[in-house]
Amino acid sequence: MTQKTILRGITWNHSRGYISVMATAQRFSEMNPHVDIQWDKRSLQEFADAPIQALAEKYDLLVIDHPWAGFAAFSDVLLPLQDHIPSEYLKDQASNSVGHSHFSYVFDGNQCALAIDAATPVAAYRPDLLQHYGLEQPQTWQDLLALAGQGRVIMPAIPIDTLMNFYMLCATQGQAPFVEDEWVVSDDLSLKALEQLRELTSLCPKEVFNWNPIAVYEALSRRDDFVYCPFAYGYSNYSRHGYSDNILIFDDMIDINGQGRCQTTLGGTGLAI
Repeated sequence: MTQKTILRGITWNHSRGYISVMATAQRFSEMNPHVDIQWDKRSLQEFADAPIQALAEKYDLLVIDHPWAGFAAFSDVLLPLQDHIPSEYLKDQASNSVGHSHFSYVFDGNQCALAIDAATPVAAYRPDLLQHYGLEQPQTWQDLLALAGQGRVIMPAIPIDTLMNFYMLCATQGQAPFVEDEWVVSDDLSLKALEQLRELTSLCPKEVFNWNPIAVYEALSRRDDFVYCPFAYGYSNYSRHGYSDNILIFDDMIDINGQGRCQTTLGGTGLAI
């Protein structure tokens, strides 16, 4: 009797992160009865912050975020996939992944993961409530502040999302972060972007400082006091009928003072071994 191989994986606890890998594991095991893949899940905050070296000691498969690519390249904690996967397959992934998702898991020639999910901040709103309150979707930064001043705007403002929003404001207003070795961006633009975030969040409810994108979308889709989120990593689930109490519409973000629409920071997940 052939001994069954058990592989353990760790992903994040949202239907987008958990159901997909569970379904794939089930089908893989049906086609390969000698392999059983068991998935655990962790919070979105743990997904962003928890060190992957500790997870690698316990799990065979890891769903990770691309900022870990540099650490993986120099620590050997993850398998270099270019040494184990046919080059033609990797070329196909590079050609058919969304945007730069595939390349975000490459550092110093090391392919630490394969992109399985792509995300970037987008705007979201409740079309029914905009009509109900006689409001319009904001198109500029000043429009956004005016709508926030009416108590209708929420956004994720926990530290990691605030950092991504800071990068976004800097890139949109002329300075991509980390181009220089010594500085993230100039002092002048740093202070300007931080002041913009301070002004906006001061017009939002204090709960936003404890909310990640999922919490924001839960509030936006279930409550009737908030109508708009200017930037949060997208979850298309909330635009599907039956997923939540009310449909959200995802759209392009606002223009910032004539500098163009917001240039956001790539997110998503990758599957590592």
